[in-house]
Amino acid sequence: MKYQQLTAIIEKEGDSYVSLCPELDVASQGDTIEEARNNLKEALELFFETASAQEIEKR
Repeated sequence: MKYQQLTAIIEKEGDSYVSLCPELDVASQGDTIEEARNNLKEALELFFETASAQEIEKR
């Protein structure tokens, strides 16, 4: 399996944190920085499990 490093941008919004992977346009959120990061990781894992090869390549 080929691995690539991805960017995680985490910003505070109100009382929570929003996390974004700009390379794939996948986002999540959490009450803490760590939770936002972990939720983004989970969202990316789900994206890679369910997206077609064409969708992954397109993004």
